Amino acid sequence: MEAIQKLVQEPLYKIVISNPKSGAVPFRKITLSRGEDGHFFIEKLTEKQAFHGTCTAASLSQSLTEFMALGFRQLDAWSKDRAYTLKISKKGKETLLQKKVSASAPKAQTAHNREKQYILKEYSDIPPLVDLGVFTKEGKIVRSRYDKYRQINRFTELIDDALKNWKKDTIRILDFGCGKSYLTFILYHYLVKIRGISAEILGLDLKEQVINDCNTLAEKYGYSGLSFRVGDVGDFSDTQRPDMMITLHACDTATDYALYHAVRLGCPLIFSVPCCQHELNQQIAPQTLTAFTAFGLVRERFSALSTDTLRGLLLRSRGYEVDMLEFVDMEHSPKNLMIRAVQKNISQQKRKEAQKQAEDLMEAFHFSPTLYKLLHP
Repeated sequence: MEAIQKLVQEPLYKIVISNPKSGAVPFRKITLSRGEDGHFFIEKLTEKQAFHGTCTAASLSQSLTEFMALGFRQLDAWSKDRAYTLKISKKGKETLLQKKVSASAPKAQTAHNREKQYILKEYSDIPPLVDLGVFTKEGKIVRSRYDKYRQINRFTELIDDALKNWKKDTIRILDFGCGKSYLTFILYHYLVKIRGISAEILGLDLKEQVINDCNTLAEKYGYSGLSFRVGDVGDFSDTQRPDMMITLHACDTATDYALYHAVRLGCPLIFSVPCCQHELNQQIAPQTLTAFTAFGLVRERFSALSTDTLRGLLLRSRGYEVDMLEFVDMEHSPKNLMIRAVQKNISQQKRKEAQKQAEDLMEAFHFSPTLYKLLHP
């Protein structure tokens, strides 16, 4: 169609095909929206379903021609400052109209502006997200899994922020208590496919079947630098210094052992999302502030917060700059705290202050945390 050939020469960001011939077209509307990479995301709507796909800018003309040939009579399109309307009469005559964009015209990439904020973009080829059920096979976000998509992106953004000044073309990472490792697979994809860093990641977990499954998936995805092995973090004895240590929901004192090994090996980057902080809940015996033990729920939460506070202070005492971050909104998960520790040139005075703060808290509530005992044998 001559009008379509003319249209695709313009920098279009959105196209809506509508007004189908009665009973002749399987779809009631087709929408195309240009993504950040120049590809167009396609949504074809029936009365009850939505079908999705993509096309390149080079194939846009062919796609539009094929869609209109299904029996549609109208095509609306928008560029930054112009709006276009193509109408097809009953006799097949083409009429192409254009005008300056008005205040009521659709905003450029309204739906996809949100996507630009994410490192892991919709319609990207990310096999682990498909297997996890976050993406469809076409790469579209499954709306019921949008919270999980946000959480995974939040994790990736935190890693990305820590690596913004990363100069090396390789990185070695330890993942303690890796479990099913979906975030580890995503981390590998981000490092290798997006950042172009050659990554070597080792995942460690106690469950042999989980480890076998993870190794099978790594082979399926072609992630040659990602491997898993059965092992107890408490018995970990490797001596090679990693560039990063992550531990996501390692239960109770397993987090303490992971942090200890990171300090022991001089690991410069630590990302830890603790879980099930039971140890101090069994020890708490305040000398004066007995109100913290008057209610079970308060006792549990105060003990958990104290556990992570002590971990942060003890890492500071060993020369780390420590942040406590919200990993994911509280409404989606109560396990939402991440400890991010970066090795810095911290003065001895600040290290001693952090050590004293930790010991004062321990004394006030009769705490004897595992991490302290590991660091002070």
